[in-house]
Amino acid sequence: MMIKKVLENLKITSLNEMQLAAIEAAKKPNDVILLSPTGSGKTLGFLLPVLNNLDTNKTGVQVLVLVPSRELAIQIEQVFKSMSTGFKVNCCYGGHSTKTEKNNLEHPPAILVGTPGRIAFHIRNKSFDTSTVTTLVLDEFDKSLEFGFQEDMSYIIHFLKNLNKRILTSATMMEEIPDFTGVKDPIELNFLSKTPTKPQGLKLKVVNSVNKDKLDALFALICKLGNKASLVFCNHRESVDRISELLWDKGLAHGVFHGGMEQEDRERALIKFRNGSHKILITTDLASRGLDIPEIEFVIHYQLPFTEDSFIHRNGRTARMNAKGTSYLILSEGEKLPSFIKESAEVETLPINNVLPEKSQWVTLYIASGKKDKINKIDIVGLLLQKGNLKKEELGLIEVLDHSSYAAVNANKIEALVRLIKNEKIKNKKVKIEISK
Repeated sequence: MMIKKVLENLKITSLNEMQLAAIEAAKKPNDVILLSPTGSGKTLGFLLPVLNNLDTNKTGVQVLVLVPSRELAIQIEQVFKSMSTGFKVNCCYGGHSTKTEKNNLEHPPAILVGTPGRIAFHIRNKSFDTSTVTTLVLDEFDKSLEFGFQEDMSYIIHFLKNLNKRILTSATMMEEIPDFTGVKDPIELNFLSKTPTKPQGLKLKVVNSVNKDKLDALFALICKLGNKASLVFCNHRESVDRISELLWDKGLAHGVFHGGMEQEDRERALIKFRNGSHKILITTDLASRGLDIPEIEFVIHYQLPFTEDSFIHRNGRTARMNAKGTSYLILSEGEKLPSFIKESAEVETLPINNVLPEKSQWVTLYIASGKKDKINKIDIVGLLLQKGNLKKEELGLIEVLDHSSYAAVNANKIEALVRLIKNEKIKNKKVKIEISK
């Protein structure tokens, strides 16, 4: 009955085969290994079984979920909150205030989600009682290993003395499960295709760069594709930053996203990409999985992926469900396609004269107040429509974070809007409102 109500709250009519299998497997005493592709709904695949095992009569953290990235931690927390179960959830991650997290843990949540480094920090500082944790979820475990979190995860698991259930999820097949996980006699649910395939609606295209440096080819390709949502993948953070600087020099607005950025900057980059203020996001493989970003039309491999798994996950950002999408591989002179790419790819011709894509119709407004200040979307809509004289169609996506909020506003209206509302109050409190950097 609880799951039926949760699905109503999430506005989901039915579960997929993988999610149903995960719920059934979790009813048995064995640990569970859930192998399923990116974008297949693994978050619900472990949250629903976990929910079945939560006890309303117990206090303390009952479930610990370890994830490889801050964004995934936030996303899981938001999904669980949307389930409206009555159980408390919190998340902890690097770049977030340790003081805020410690305050939250004084009244411990039933479910605690976090990155290994930050959870290890809280265990060292005895911020919560590990003896109450009975379920451990290692989400995107393959990615956590890839990011080098083995030592932190091993440290954490050492303190979880009363575990009776381990759930491990992965988007790739692993040769072996490390001993430190403590996983024994697991039920393995394998929903990975035996032979990885590209998404059904995906086209592969090659772009040949006449120079060893591919930047001119990338710029020409973006100009040809126009104002459409595109992800540009690089292998290194330094490459992302270098390309970004050169594209800004050419007058091309875009966002960047990689692990070396401050958390606030990462969040803002994703928000602007989600709300359409930026149509292009230049990123590392960090954005290939576990992120809440919209359906996109184009994936551009500025640097070729090192592995087939990386290629599949990057491409998985487009052509999802029944949609169509295109994956472009930029090749410098003499560069060959990796051997794992078996499909034939047509060559994309580039324009001789480049015309910058039209600017986005949206610009992002920053409001220095959020959920912890008791601000919600309705408050923001009221302010912008009533005091800012915006029409409904001139207001786009609104996102409310703990201590800040962001709203997409029609680019032609945003400067007049800021002038109109700069001295207005929200919930009787004056807050800083400006065009987001």
